[in-house]
Amino acid sequence: MNDQSFSIRPAASRPYMPGYGINEAADGLLAWERVSRQMAEARNYWVCTTRPDGRPHAAPIWGVWLDETFYFGTGRGSVKGRNLARNPAISLHLESGDDVVILEGVAVEVTDRARLGHIYEVYGQKYGLDMSASAEEGAEPTYALRPALAFAWLEKDFPHTATRFEFGVVTG
Repeated sequence: MNDQSFSIRPAASRPYMPGYGINEAADGLLAWERVSRQMAEARNYWVCTTRPDGRPHAAPIWGVWLDETFYFGTGRGSVKGRNLARNPAISLHLESGDDVVILEGVAVEVTDRARLGHIYEVYGQKYGLDMSASAEEGAEPTYALRPALAFAWLEKDFPHTATRFEFGVVTG
């Protein structure tokens, strides 16, 4: 995985959700900064992968949000790990159904040792863990999800706040 510093500027628009009364007006769209802050502050996340036979698999995980990228680890032999080895497509969302954030994209294994060291340091601080063993050569994989699409809304003001973010512009 390339460890270059980059910035992502997602384009915000309305999601296509027939039957929910979503209009095309930009008034009420959520700001990406709000979504990014929610990702950074969350403790628990749900990740969804696909089994070889097409069935979905969902599991709660911990992770960290750095540089507009979500990082998480899982064992190679876990259901998530085996699914990602076959199909890296992934969906990730926060716990709340009232303050919704959903990310979609592809999980890429992080191999850069310096980047991994930084990720483990932040992860350890966030969760109060000693992550030094995770930084060892041959440790279980750490994945990065740089979203391709994201969706967010506030249930109390749905569909007015329903927002779709598309990540097409990456600059370094």
